[in-house]
Amino acid sequence: MRMTTVPLRKDAARNRHRIVEVGRRFVDEGTPIQLNEVARAASVGVATVYRHFPTPEALLETVAAPGLEALASHAEQALSGDDAWTALRDFLFAATDALITDASMSPVFAAAASTLAHTTELKQRLVTLFGQLLDRAHAAGAADPGVTQADLVPLMCGVVHAATVRPAATDADRAAAARRYLTVVLEGLRGHAR
Repeated sequence: MRMTTVPLRKDAARNRHRIVEVGRRFVDEGTPIQLNEVARAASVGVATVYRHFPTPEALLETVAAPGLEALASHAEQALSGDDAWTALRDFLFAATDALITDASMSPVFAAAASTLAHTTELKQRLVTLFGQLLDRAHAAGAADPGVTQADLVPLMCGVVHAATVRPAATDADRAAAARRYLTVVLEGLRGHAR
């Protein structure tokens, strides 16, 4: 469910788009989202920002939504593949890449509760799809049956954290490091299943 249920007027839609663009820029620059600052940078009134996004979290979740949707689509496509291990591995690589390259996603995933219903739905969908991918890998004998989804989630967080704390690294360096670290984790996951 989106924040607005009726189509926006053209000027309101344009303002909302500008606000989201500024939110995206703030996230990419590492600038905390403060709605008054977003209003100033978007050249709209503060009330306009609050009308569209009552909290900074709502704006952050809106900024993260395209990445979450793309990741869910990737997982759905992976489920249609024939090789259960490749499907799981490729999804985990895509998730790691997304978390490294899109600064809006980690805080949205880490939040105990979501502000927007759409975010809650997307996160639940991702959890379900991830579980299905892991179950398929278990059923195919490709993944250690003793390793659960509850085990892999914090390991993924650890991989992303380890890659993001690298000093003076670019996003490409961080992504490459995350892929190396994830490969080590995946070898461990697969090792007992072989």
